[in-house]
Amino acid sequence: MKKYVCDVCGYIYDPAEGDPDGGVAPGTAFEDLPDDWVCPMCGAPKEDFSPYEE
Repeated sequence: MKKYVCDVCGYIYDPAEGDPDGGVAPGTAFEDLPDDWVCPMCGAPKEDFSPYEE
């Protein structure tokens, strides 16, 4: 599963970790996040994320 980076603050969403504080279980693909999910660091919407190239 691909990682995604927030274009606003640089937070990297890692599907292996999920977003436990946001109620997202580890193993959740970015595409499977709820539409109302926002960046846990800055509150940016999913639309403000881009695929992360390591």
